[in-house]
Amino acid sequence: MPRKGANVTLSSYDEIFTTEEGRTESQQEHVQMIPLSELHPFEGHPFRVVDDDEMQKTVESVKQYGVLTPAIARPDPDGGYEIISGHRRLRASELAGLDKLPVIVREMDDDTAIIFMVDSNLQREHILPSERAFAYKMKMDAIKHQGQRADLTCGQLGHKLDGRKSREIIAEQTGDSARTVQRYVRLTELIPEIRDMVDEKKIAFNPAVELSYLKPEEQREFLDAMDYAQAAPSLSQAQRLKKLSQEGECKLDAMCEVMNEVKKDDMTTITIPHDVLRKYFPKSYTPQQMQDVIVKLLDQWQKKRNREQAR
Repeated sequence: MPRKGANVTLSSYDEIFTTEEGRTESQQEHVQMIPLSELHPFEGHPFRVVDDDEMQKTVESVKQYGVLTPAIARPDPDGGYEIISGHRRLRASELAGLDKLPVIVREMDDDTAIIFMVDSNLQREHILPSERAFAYKMKMDAIKHQGQRADLTCGQLGHKLDGRKSREIIAEQTGDSARTVQRYVRLTELIPEIRDMVDEKKIAFNPAVELSYLKPEEQREFLDAMDYAQAAPSLSQAQRLKKLSQEGECKLDAMCEVMNEVKKDDMTTITIPHDVLRKYFPKSYTPQQMQDVIVKLLDQWQKKRNREQAR
């Protein structure tokens, strides 16, 4: 027999006459058509959304079939919804002239949202080194934060530290080694100009990692040294620059001296002074572009010479 004065919870009319199946269905996630004006990108989203040929293909698909896979978003306390997965679908919908996007709205804390956002984008076929670098860093920070919080078990996503380092967890999930994950994260220490050169393959990945240990002001001066030498750094050159920085001797003159050295791979090549070549090429041309043009012209010359000798 209930005690007098005990709290009694009264069910609403809807609760009384709703079936168990109906209550279960009401708790499941549903696809909602949300106006594009109410959707905004995830803060700090590291993956670029570019209006390139691939985007144009997506736009044509959206025009013909609509958006087949709903985006994932979470409610924003300041209004609207923050896209977690589906930034390219959002942009394609804008370009296709749609005014709404199918979205599954899901409650997520910051750390879980970051991990979900990174994991859903790492499946893309083409990812720039800088995108992977910032994605790994964001996920590492989120995993570390979760490991410090007693209220998060993350059983569904499987993101527990269990005594392991965050980069080891990412390595297991991506196929990269823990050392490679850490080296990608080092790229986030590069100034934007050098990161862009890495993305454009003007500077190789391994030398770029070594350059990331230079102070920002040293990295800016390095750009002048690279322009002076008209060459990208080799791994050994980048390692020497890193050592100069650690010793406090990484000055512009010293960097120019290192960059102007003849690489071992160049010992058996013919060297033409860059000031001689420069007057034949636009200033924007890289050494590799100049080399490609020269090789093409030499091939044409050789074919012409062979034809003349055959007469």
